[in-house]
Amino acid sequence: METKQCNQITEMVCLESDLLDGQMKEVEVDQNKILLVRNNGEFTAVGGLCTHYGAPLIKGALVGDRVRCPFHGACFNTKTGDIEEFPGLDCLPKYKVKVEGGKVYVTTDNKKLKKRVKKMSGRVPGVSHTVVLIGGGPASLQCAETLRQNGYGGRIIMVTKDEQLPLDKTKLSKAMNIEIEKVLLRQNDFLQEHGIDVWTKKEVKSVDTEAKTLTFSDGTSQHYDQLLISTGGRARPLQCPGAELENVKLLESYKDATEIHQTSAGNKAVIVGTSFIGMEVAAYLSDKAGSVTVIGSSKFPFQSSLGPDIGKMAMQMLEEKNVKFYTSNGVAEIRGENGKVKEVVLKNGEVLPADIVIVGIGVIPNSNFLKETSVQIDSRNAVVVDKFMKTNIPDVFAAGDVVSFPLPLVGHKRVNIGHWQLAQAHGRIAGLSMLNQQVAINTVPYFWTVLLGKSIRYTGYGEGYTDIVFKGSTEERKFLAFYIKDEEVVAAASLNFDPAVARLAEMLLMGKRVTKAQAQSDDLSWLQLP
Repeated sequence: METKQCNQITEMVCLESDLLDGQMKEVEVDQNKILLVRNNGEFTAVGGLCTHYGAPLIKGALVGDRVRCPFHGACFNTKTGDIEEFPGLDCLPKYKVKVEGGKVYVTTDNKKLKKRVKKMSGRVPGVSHTVVLIGGGPASLQCAETLRQNGYGGRIIMVTKDEQLPLDKTKLSKAMNIEIEKVLLRQNDFLQEHGIDVWTKKEVKSVDTEAKTLTFSDGTSQHYDQLLISTGGRARPLQCPGAELENVKLLESYKDATEIHQTSAGNKAVIVGTSFIGMEVAAYLSDKAGSVTVIGSSKFPFQSSLGPDIGKMAMQMLEEKNVKFYTSNGVAEIRGENGKVKEVVLKNGEVLPADIVIVGIGVIPNSNFLKETSVQIDSRNAVVVDKFMKTNIPDVFAAGDVVSFPLPLVGHKRVNIGHWQLAQAHGRIAGLSMLNQQVAINTVPYFWTVLLGKSIRYTGYGEGYTDIVFKGSTEERKFLAFYIKDEEVVAAASLNFDPAVARLAEMLLMGKRVTKAQAQSDDLSWLQLP
């Protein structure tokens, strides 16, 4: 039954008895996909598609009043639709629900919104207080939006050496020829409307924390009242003869991705590094370059992070697309002709012809510009912060890939993790801290990688794991892997096993202990998979 009133449409979507407490159902009203949830006898309805990349939330993990996206781990409150964990910037639309005569009705308006932007203030005339955010990534953007969502009326300046506004850089290694409009996190109009100034092509040279002044490489300077350091990391360069030749590329920017795509087309591409960037680039180029060769220092890709079995599977997937691997190897020299790459000499003496070399061998935190300050930096160049994203200097905060922060999951040990979701989580906490809202960081790392259309999900913190317990198999390319340390599950990875990783992320966040015996058991009812 459907009724229409004042641009609103009400439909009966199910019987009250169709859903038990703790269950959810996807329904459709006026072509809107809606997630209907019953909890403590109450029905609520929110948008059914994740605001990050549009994944169906019905396939996710529901815990209490919160649903976690099965794809990339974003979480939403099922009563309000508000985003509670990242990635993604926006909330879900919320719909009216009525229960009458044992039937459940949902009312929508005709806007067909898939996302809802949280209410944000703008700049208040006459308020001179200034927050400067160094870096144009997700931590800076989330910090800026958090400030505006909480009524901050001062000036916000985001400074980035990039040429573009903040981008979804996770896409650059997966779709290297993507149009710029499809990777912008926010349009310029949106940023202007909410009083978020973005200065592009501007690099900070030094910081004077006593005078609260930044100096830029172009000689100009800027005062701040509060500062966020969210400069991310830079790609680790190759250290060998010939590394400076033309067509030896690092992937750091939109321009880099475009150039790699164009230069590789029909040519001989050699990729150095078998971690996530290197493998994603190899997968992307497998049907575009004339040939793709990958050089890795370990026996298998992802060996230290995901283990040899998943690495071997990933390698086989790419080999089926004619990608050639040289593992347990490295680059001794790159030779060129007329300043351009011609061949790569391996450490074992083999010589590979090459038109382009793409280097993906790790990341170094961008903290060099802080060398003359008293901001605490650790031995790996990361900026040290507390659980509120505060540095040791008053009014200086830091977030994202550049920081070493206390992770609750491992007893608040300081870690440096380069995940997109974490950078956003840091940015939110930093923004709240600037407003004297003391909310401690409490998040579970969650990341994903995509190879040839297949997505591996990962949650937790597996460093130092001693054993891996598999459900399913890597041969079938359908598996759930539990990483074990001290007889406990500390992380998990999966392929075609949703929403297992999302479910485990929720358990880890709640502090639930999962034992090796549980992981080994044939009975996975404790995971509450559908």
